[in-house]
Amino acid sequence: MRHRAVLFGTLVAVIGLLCFDGAFQSANIFTQTAVAQDEGGGEAAAPAPAPAGPAEDAPPEELNALQWLYQALGPFYLVIFLALSFTLVALLVMNLLSARRENVCPVSLVEGFEAHLNEKQYQEAYELAKSDESFLGQVLSAGLAKLSAGYAQAIEAMQEVGEEENMKLEHRLSYMALIGTLSPMVGLFGTVDGMIRSFSTIAVAGSTPKASDLAMGISTALFTTLVGLAIAIPALAAYNILKNRIARLVLEVGILSEGLMSRFEKPEQQ
Repeated sequence: MRHRAVLFGTLVAVIGLLCFDGAFQSANIFTQTAVAQDEGGGEAAAPAPAPAGPAEDAPPEELNALQWLYQALGPFYLVIFLALSFTLVALLVMNLLSARRENVCPVSLVEGFEAHLNEKQYQEAYELAKSDESFLGQVLSAGLAKLSAGYAQAIEAMQEVGEEENMKLEHRLSYMALIGTLSPMVGLFGTVDGMIRSFSTIAVAGSTPKASDLAMGISTALFTTLVGLAIAIPALAAYNILKNRIARLVLEVGILSEGLMSRFEKPEQQ
């Protein structure tokens, strides 16, 4: 399971790097194209030499991909996306550790508990389950604690504890789905914000707006959408994979716990 967790984490990191690398390459291509168009347009629009100031003679400052990304996103969107990214990584690690078999239904607990039951050492079996903090340990200790009241009450107590522990796992996991839902919404908000900036530039400048001012608003719209999707896709994929794994482990806990406690049903029926 540890190797699977490392492999899955590496896969998520590779997906994120590919998404950002594609964004950076697109940014470089767009920057080079914009500079080339400005240079070509300047040559076509100048039929006769005209005196130019020092600011016009200076070549346009070229930005690398990271600088352009920072300027396009701005501090507001950058802080939000960084917070979502770090929170997603923390939740992913926590849920990967929680979904390990050793933390849900450890094999050592099953073997030790069954060995105590075979030797009729019920108190030792209860202490073993009580000292174990796993999902299965909490369920078995709850069942043995209520066994004096009857087998039906013991099964009911096990089901209640099982539902409570399952809710804890799903509650922590649901925050990953929340990030997967919020990230595209933040990206959509940035898209609308960037387009409003571009149209505001057109409205203020009239029929001949400056291309660099328009490009900044459009780049904000595109980058926020891209980064929002780059966070949401791994988040939703990890959420669904871990949700299915937890559901399978919870089902296995129910089968194992009822199988171990089924031997206490016979004396009650006689």
